[in-house]
Amino acid sequence: MGLVMGTFSMQSKQVDYRKDKVDDDLEMTMVCHRPEGLDQLEAQTNFNKRELQVLYRGFKNECPSGVVNEDTFKQIYSQFFPHGDASTYAHYLFNAFDSGHSGSIKFEDFVTALSILLRGSTREKLQWTFNLYDINRDGYINKEEMTDIVRAIYDMMGKYTYPALKTDAPKQHVDAFFQKMDKNRDGVVTLDEFLLSCQEDENIMRSLQLFENVI
Repeated sequence: MGLVMGTFSMQSKQVDYRKDKVDDDLEMTMVCHRPEGLDQLEAQTNFNKRELQVLYRGFKNECPSGVVNEDTFKQIYSQFFPHGDASTYAHYLFNAFDSGHSGSIKFEDFVTALSILLRGSTREKLQWTFNLYDINRDGYINKEEMTDIVRAIYDMMGKYTYPALKTDAPKQHVDAFFQKMDKNRDGVVTLDEFLLSCQEDENIMRSLQLFENVI
């Protein structure tokens, strides 16, 4: 989960907290896309105004236009996985962040997702993860979708992973998940099945928490 912050957070650590709100609001008008006001974002997320200011400065340093397109997102994300291919997973992650399906990620999209992943309830985090796996957004996860996501994660981890990953590891991972999650054996996992399976099985929760490290 922490990697979502990426270069944004590294830039934001250097922010001078003594900057007043006038300066922040002025800077927020100098980009092509002006995000919603701090009051509104504070009400919609689990971040306070100071944290939002820090996040915004880091976001703006990387994305002066105020929006991130998919190519830029992939470039930023791939920096953290130099020994693997992060492009496919970054594509899926980008779609999950782009909640409005606009083809770009605005600051509001970024902090809303980050708020859930870092400070949301267990249910909120699991629902966000479900939406990530539900590639075609039909309300279900099928084996093909989960296999695509898991394979993309393994590709991103790269060939230098220790211990070395077996070729059939993604399939084994997905088969084990579906054995536990697909309660009625209809070939798809619903949100309710996903939530129930994750919350009642500590092994699945631990596995999902491992994957949070690459979100």
